[in-house]
Amino acid sequence: MQQSDLSNCDQMHVFEAGNRAAERGTRMVMWITAAMMVAEIFAGWWFNSMALLADGWHMSSHAVAIGLSAFAYAAARRYARDPRFAFGTWKIEVLGGFVSALFLVVVAVLMVVGSVERLLSPLPIHYREAMIVAAIGLVVNIVCAFILERARGPHEHDDHGGGHHHDLNLKAAYVHVVTDAATSVLAIVALAGGWLYGWAWLDPVMGIAGALLVAVWAKNLIKETGKVLLDREMDHPVVDEIRAAVETGPDAGNTRIVDLHVWRVGKRAYSCALGILTHDRSLTPDRVRERLASHDEIVHSTIEIQQGS
Repeated sequence: MQQSDLSNCDQMHVFEAGNRAAERGTRMVMWITAAMMVAEIFAGWWFNSMALLADGWHMSSHAVAIGLSAFAYAAARRYARDPRFAFGTWKIEVLGGFVSALFLVVVAVLMVVGSVERLLSPLPIHYREAMIVAAIGLVVNIVCAFILERARGPHEHDDHGGGHHHDLNLKAAYVHVVTDAATSVLAIVALAGGWLYGWAWLDPVMGIAGALLVAVWAKNLIKETGKVLLDREMDHPVVDEIRAAVETGPDAGNTRIVDLHVWRVGKRAYSCALGILTHDRSLTPDRVRERLASHDEIVHSTIEIQQGS
């Protein structure tokens, strides 16, 4: 059995523990969002707008998530050379996204409870003032999305999944901004309907709609981060690539993978452990590694070869 090893310098290069541009962008967005969050929650309470309160509370979850993202970048950069982290510190970012998603679930429940209370016991709403605050919140979200889009850079394109984020941490921050912009739009629509047509019920209904939007996003984030944290990667295209690289070629039919484990260790990095049964006496771990070399996302491999009779 033979395996490839990564030095600390290799880990720094492969796993990109500290994306400086993304770190600066997320920190800037965190402070902008925190300020707007306080303004929206206070305005929603003062003007009796449940939709505005819902938008503010969702923005609070957004602020926490962006804060976790910024912390994750800083921690990953700080401990990138720490040998206690066998495959680097990338999963700090993923863990932050998972915790953020759990927090979102709690916020969604509170938003539903508050909206139902307003449906049963409506209060007068200062529509014009609340709409101004909601519109400012929407502008802030657009600005934040632009900041994160610039921080993302041209390299963040997923060749396998068709998406645009290798960086799961940055993706979480970006989707938070987009989702929060959507709840701002819902708040504006609800307040406009109440102001122009007297549909006071529309405000708490939009609050419930915003809560459902938060819950859906939280579910997707839990699923995506949980998949990484639990190493559920055996349905990823890289698995088929490994099988094709090993089982095809001049010795096709004489070599097959009898045991394969693949797990993600970085934004664009995977580790694998292979058990190979072959009738080719000349097949060695180095030759297998040469076949895998064309897939640069495979950064660590453990290879065991059994000779068939």
